[in-house]
Amino acid sequence: MAIFADVGFAQDDAAPSKGESMTALDFIKYGGLIGGVLIAASVAGLGMSIERAIGLKRDNIVPPHVLDQLEGLFEEEEFEEAMTVCESQPCFLTNVIAAGLPKIGTSWENISDSMREVGDFEATKLQQSISYINLIVNTAPMIGLFGTVTGMIGAFQVIASAKTAPSPKELAGGIQQALVTTCMGLAVSIPFAFVYFYFRNKVQRQILEVAAISDELMDRFKE
Repeated sequence: MAIFADVGFAQDDAAPSKGESMTALDFIKYGGLIGGVLIAASVAGLGMSIERAIGLKRDNIVPPHVLDQLEGLFEEEEFEEAMTVCESQPCFLTNVIAAGLPKIGTSWENISDSMREVGDFEATKLQQSISYINLIVNTAPMIGLFGTVTGMIGAFQVIASAKTAPSPKELAGGIQQALVTTCMGLAVSIPFAFVYFYFRNKVQRQILEVAAISDELMDRFKE
């Protein structure tokens, strides 16, 4: 079967002899196609992590100069100018404030509900932006397990098709792939689990911070 092609490839090449350590190339070779998928997942996860590290900077969520402008305009009651600032510099904070500004003059409930609705939408967008990292965390071990199963099936296939008892060397390819893909799946999943945990907590802090700032700016309209 095609799915076991990588197992056969591994069986044709001898494992590193006794006393020799496995190199990175050996590790990749014994991982086969499934190992390649895991390597691609790790590269994608690294790229997303770098992009999120930049995208989730506080200056992108709550730009200090924009916040200073809004605070000054609110003090001067220049709400139309504040709306212009929000529309010209969209971000999490300004989108929430912009939702409440048109409701000024109505009840506090209307202002609060409008900001909360947009705040929930923006919060969902932030949470979704890191969810793909969590997808890698959850699927990498399963992909590695798939390699484990196919590797062991390949090893048993050698036993079943051999006319005499196969040597350990003949079984080594399938077993090697089984162990290597398991290791690779965990090696991809564990670091990104910490990355996702860090970003998740950061997103939650930013959501709370935006809610606190927007409530503070609009607090004057509670009466």
